[in-house]
Formats: sequence, C-alpha cells, structure tokens
Amino acid sequence: MALLTWVTLGLYTLSCRAGTTIWSGSFNTYPTAASFDNWSWGNEVGEYQWYIHGSQNTSQYLGLSPSFKNPADTSETNGLRLTVDATSTWNAQFERTELIPQTTQNLGTGNLFYHFSISHPSTNLPDSTIEHQICFFESHFTELKYGVGPNSSHLTWMVTGVSHWDTAFVPGTWYNFAYDIDFTAGTVGLWASTGSNPLVKVVQNVAAATSTNSADWHLGVLRISNTGTEDYYFSGVYIESGPVTTSIGTGSGSGTTSASSSTITTISKSTTISTTTTSSTTTASGPLQTQYGQCGGTGYNGPTSCQSPFTCKAISAPYYYQCL
Repeated sequence: MALLTWVTLGLYTLSCRAGTTIWSGSFNTYPTAASFDNWSWGNEVGEYQWYIHGSQNTSQYLGLSPSFKNPADTSETNGLRLTVDATSTWNAQFERTELIPQTTQNLGTGNLFYHFSISHPSTNLPDSTIEHQICFFESHFTELKYGVGPNSSHLTWMVTGVSHWDTAFVPGTWYNFAYDIDFTAGTVGLWASTGSNPLVKVVQNVAAATSTNSADWHLGVLRISNTGTEDYYFSGVYIESGPVTTSIGTGSGSGTTSASSSTITTISKSTTISTTTTSSTTTASGPLQTQYGQCGGTGYNGPTSCQSPFTCKAISAPYYYQCL
C-alpha cells in the first residue's frame, strides 16, 4: 500500500459556489433522542426513518448533544451519538444502529454529493478486529469500512467491495466526507478533510453500479459480530446537487468559502483490496430472493437463490450474502 505523507494544500482565497441541498439530515428538529420514535411506517415524519436498531430504548442507541458535533459545524445545535452494543441485533442479523433519509426527493439522479462528518471518543472504541460497515448503500456500491484490510484501524473507503483510500481513525478527530456520486455516468469519487478544513477531492471518480431507491442509504454502523459497546459521533449530514460545497458546517446549499490554507492529515491511497467475492446460484424450486435481499450467511434460513438476472454475492463472507 502506498502511503502519502502529510499534505498541505495551498488554497489561496478559494471560492466555491455551493450546490443545492435536496435533503437535510440536520438534527436541529430533534430535541431529544425520543423524538426519533415519532417516525413509523404509518407516520413518516422528520428527517429520518428509525427502525434499524436493537430492542432497547432509543436513548441507549442515540443521543444528542453539542459535544457530539464537529465544532466547525455552526449550523447545528447538536450532533448525534450513535451506539452499537451487544443488544443492537436487528432482525436477527448482526449488530446495527442506522438511520435512513425520510424524504420524497429523488436521491439517485444526476450528480449528487452525500455529506457527513464522523468521529469517535476515546472511550467505547471501535474494535479493529471486527468488520464494520459505515454510511453505506444497500447495494454496497460505496461505503466506509473499519476493521478490514492490512490497516484495520483505518477508515477505508470502498467501491463495490474494493478499497480505494484510507486514513487512520483517531479518537477525537473529526473526519468530513462527501460521496461524489454521478448517477448518470455511473461513477463515484470521494471528497475528504479533517476538523474545520475545507473538503478536497482525494479520489477521482471511478466506475460503479450507482443506484438508490432514495431510502437505502444507511447513516450509521453495521457490525459483523458481537463485541463491546462502541460510540460514534455524526454531524453535518446533507445531500446536495453539484457543485460540491467544500466548507464544513454549511449544509445550506448557498454561499462561498474562502481559506488561506488547509491541511489534510496523513491519508493513504491504497492499491485495491477486495473484500467481496461472488457465489454462483443455481435454478431453485423454492422461493427466490429479490434484488438487495439477503440470500445467505451465518444463521440465515431464507431463500438462497435470486430472481433473474440477480446473483447471490458475498458482502461479508461467511456472515452476509445479498442478491445483486
């Protein structure tokens, strides 16, 4: 893996015309964690769908506080604490705490930028020996992972199960991201920065099977197996049409940003590391799984063959297989 040294980017009087926000994931409308419970399939209110979590009270998995947000994000009062623990098993599969956009907007057309900032405290640390899937689409065409590859303590940006970029996931550091998704061209790239520094493009767009039904981007964490309690912080969540907003804490879809310089911490650009394999399927006499449905994995007892033209692929063998 080729490592890039510390990079200082001279951004002399950079001006950036921001895009248009088509969905805001601001937590300003949630006074308490219990406010997320106002959403249901019969009452689709708020910014988020909230159903992928464990069996305990919402306050065990979500919390709101100014200390949970990137200090550079002045547009939000609170950030979100998101917890994954031994009670977080959802639908008898893995340990998961995830939010999904609640919107009637089309989040899968044109060139869109999916923004979010993530951090974690020095307590309840993520386990680097266990695979984590972070801020992912149901088809896994792009996502962050933790606990994979030769640098398992790094956040690793994946496209269709292949690593393209990673950086150390240091407690107390805020990492800002924007997935640069061109749904028309079928490509995805990555913008990133730390702290209050403006986003810079760290990976140019590469080919991917870009698709979403506007309700399958998961803001949160899926953990493959049972370990201890882990806490994550999120803020600055929104989706905009281009051009990209590079300033941190805007999320308004308008304005300009200026900076004399910006420093990006050590970021490693990787050679490809495949974590996804394909398993063939045969004609089945029983029920067939639909696209994006689970078709195999540890403890799974449902359909193992997929509707045509989809095939059963290992997302995280041997734990989880999906029809893609």
